[in-house]
Amino acid sequence: MRSHILLTRFAAVAIAYASASAAQDLPALRSHDPMAVDTSAARNAQARMEDADTALALSADGALLYGAQPLKMDGYQYCSQAVALAETGDFRRSARAASQALYLAQQGKDGELQARAYRDLAIVYGYAGDDERASAFANEALKIPLKDPAKVAGPSRKVLGDIAARQGRYADAVAAYRQAMEASSDQYRSLVQLSLANVLIDQGDTAAAREQLQALKTAQTDDTLVSQAQRIEARLLLAEKKPADALALYQRIERHADGSDAGYQRFWAQDGIARSQLALGDKAQAAATWANALQHLDDVRAQFRSEEFKIGLFSNVQNAFEQAIDLYSQNGEAAKAFDLSERSRARALLDEVRDRAKLHSDLAGTIEVAELQKRLRPDERVVEFHALPGRLLVWVVASDGIREQSYPISRADLVRLVDAFRNAVIAGKRSAVGAADQLGELLIKPLNLPAGVRLTIVPHGPLHYLPFQALRVDGHYLIETHPIAFTPSISIALQLIQHGTVAHGTLAAFGNPDVAPQYALPGSEAEVKALAAVYPGSELYLHGDATKRRFEQIAGSTSLIHVAAHAQADTLDPLYSRILLASENGQVHFLEAREVLELDLSKVSLVTLSACESGLGRVADGDEVLGFTRSFLSAGSSGLIVSLWPVSDDATTLLMSTLYGELARGTDVQLAMQRAQIAVLKAPGMDHPFFWAPFDVIGDWRLTVGAKS
Repeated sequence: MRSHILLTRFAAVAIAYASASAAQDLPALRSHDPMAVDTSAARNAQARMEDADTALALSADGALLYGAQPLKMDGYQYCSQAVALAETGDFRRSARAASQALYLAQQGKDGELQARAYRDLAIVYGYAGDDERASAFANEALKIPLKDPAKVAGPSRKVLGDIAARQGRYADAVAAYRQAMEASSDQYRSLVQLSLANVLIDQGDTAAAREQLQALKTAQTDDTLVSQAQRIEARLLLAEKKPADALALYQRIERHADGSDAGYQRFWAQDGIARSQLALGDKAQAAATWANALQHLDDVRAQFRSEEFKIGLFSNVQNAFEQAIDLYSQNGEAAKAFDLSERSRARALLDEVRDRAKLHSDLAGTIEVAELQKRLRPDERVVEFHALPGRLLVWVVASDGIREQSYPISRADLVRLVDAFRNAVIAGKRSAVGAADQLGELLIKPLNLPAGVRLTIVPHGPLHYLPFQALRVDGHYLIETHPIAFTPSISIALQLIQHGTVAHGTLAAFGNPDVAPQYALPGSEAEVKALAAVYPGSELYLHGDATKRRFEQIAGSTSLIHVAAHAQADTLDPLYSRILLASENGQVHFLEAREVLELDLSKVSLVTLSACESGLGRVADGDEVLGFTRSFLSAGSSGLIVSLWPVSDDATTLLMSTLYGELARGTDVQLAMQRAQIAVLKAPGMDHPFFWAPFDVIGDWRLTVGAKS
């Protein structure tokens, strides 16, 4: 009964606040309150980020990129390049190639080229999981009349089918795939047929799925397709309630795995074996099989596998982690479930970065919960979340034990709750305070956290966008009762703690870089000058001196780095998230997250990104926010401070001056941030979370950095 009531409460809150955020009559702040200006800027910044990948913006980017190319290609060559890059998972470079093709098509009024550019954009955004943009580009491609539509219509309709399948709209997916088959070449039709068989299984039409597979077997000789068809047939046997037959087929697939990708083939065969064992009622053996499969996953090279998308399997190793975590939790083995959650985060990082950038090997490792407990102090608690498709798991780890809590809220509902609350905060709505009360009651109060203990929160999925410090329990914001820090995984934080405390800090601060008039940040000058007063001998880089080259030069020789500049999250490919630094020789220069990974920041104690959206990035299925957070920590920085939304100049100046003043006195960064946020909270006219809650401390929560002696 309790779980049903809790589920109803979750649903009610989700509906109430999703509706409230869209309403026009919510109570607004007084018109003379500066929030009216600040929140407008915040919403405009969000809109700019959302509009960055529209056709118009991409075409404009294409014009700039094409103009800067020393060796220019024709539009169709750019399309070929876009496809090749998408196949390797290099999404932003793929979109850039397609945008140049789009620009050339529009300049030359070439409808065929324009359709292919839209098709390629649909494919790359589909691979990246951006369903809205993928659908928009696919539909644009289909609008253009062509003499030979096969090369455009088939792939574009398949993208629409893939989107519908991922969203659970199986009837729409079936219809789109059937249309794609009619419009495809013979070779491409086989790929669509496998996708169709897959979605028919999901729809429950096993007879039609078997018919498609049988037809494919008769006509197909391609070894790769035959191998993938076996996996789909094993899925079909499970759907047909024939788990013993499915088990036998998966075991045969495991035995016959060969070639350079044999480890990957065996992994998915073992995943299928575990699912078959679970269907046969053997939970213990299924858990053991999944644990073995995931243990050996460390030996499987991380790479993007476009063939998975082409046949509609949408395979994601996080799915296997989720199954195993869920099963261990059901079996009452909280410690094993927690350990798997940590390992899932490490693997997700490898899968995202792959071979595209350098990654410190230590940060791909994990620390088991028993070791974590030994390292925690009595006044510290780790609160780790894992958003499963059907429920939310929470573990509270202390030096003397681990507790698990399960909330009956789906990942989809969690997304709606977080979005509604965050939007209300950014818009400056007073309704956000009521939402903070309800979310605090739902997510935090059941954990029974002792008053005053230090919290290290390990978010998951949509919770990376949630300002936990702004949740309220018993009428108090969480930051008022607990010092709070965050980490993408507790294993990473503990490894960073081993770097040790830096006793004396040197500060390098970058402020108001000369990018373009619309990117001016005059308030940031006062901010960094105030920090310099706290740290005598600081190096300040303002205006034209705040360059990427200067940043790279000082990165390995200073303890504290403070950047007060604009930052932009790349939601298509987080490794291309960027900080806008001063132009050099008339050229705009960005510091991208992938470039940060190449730096040696092992001597850096703390990096503060006092910038818009610096903490945002794409949330992978089952992983933390990817982008600057992981990049700076992976490059060696012990700690990081980032923002979750565009911030107010006045509030930021007060917060940062308080924060750095506390650090200079030897206060640890977790407690310093608590005092800084409370200082803004208690300042006149700044009690709303919009002003004081955007910044998160990430990484080594025990870090202390004194002023340079």
